[in-house]
Amino acid sequence: MDDLADGELIERIRAGKTALYETLMRRYNQRLYRIARVILRNSEEAEDVVQEAYVRAYTHLDQFAGAAKFSTWLTKIAIHEALARLGKRGRMGGAAPTKDTENTSGMESLESMTPNPEQQTFEKQVLELLEAAVEALPDNLRSVFVMREIEEMSTAETAECLGLSEAAVKIRLHRARKLLRRDLYLRVGAISSQAFRFLGARCDRVIHLVMERIGPPK
Repeated sequence: MDDLADGELIERIRAGKTALYETLMRRYNQRLYRIARVILRNSEEAEDVVQEAYVRAYTHLDQFAGAAKFSTWLTKIAIHEALARLGKRGRMGGAAPTKDTENTSGMESLESMTPNPEQQTFEKQVLELLEAAVEALPDNLRSVFVMREIEEMSTAETAECLGLSEAAVKIRLHRARKLLRRDLYLRVGAISSQAFRFLGARCDRVIHLVMERIGPPK
């Protein structure tokens, strides 16, 4: 089922094949987590947002008309939920996000192309530097940078998800790149897609919780 297009999966899910929803979740888990995390700067809250976004999307799946891509529709739900939590945190006078207790800010262990321990250590340090640099970006630049450069979303989709013009996305991305040290950006460019990874146990945990909430698979 992994090779089925989103539209076909959605039609089968609407027809009662709820177990196929797991395929959609695994397809977009990492994207939603990355975006929620750069908005909230907290891994646990980002997981909660991903879970809630999937439940909301499933509940309102009949409202998805296919005018936009499913990935865009789903991403907008996650962004809305993340921003709502951010606003609630501000209204309640919540403390600034604390450093994640898990290693490398929620990033799973690096998968190196070589068994060289020195190379693995170097790549891990570079990714940690990248994550720190990205998190230091202003809020209005951070999401654009992650969506365009790390998640590799198009300018058009990024603009639609954030409610911006494509020109604004391009300007913000340019500013984000400028703020990041040029040498750091060049060094991590080839492996930046590894930043803020959402694999393994973290991914499985969210999928399990969502499937419990939407009901037994059919």
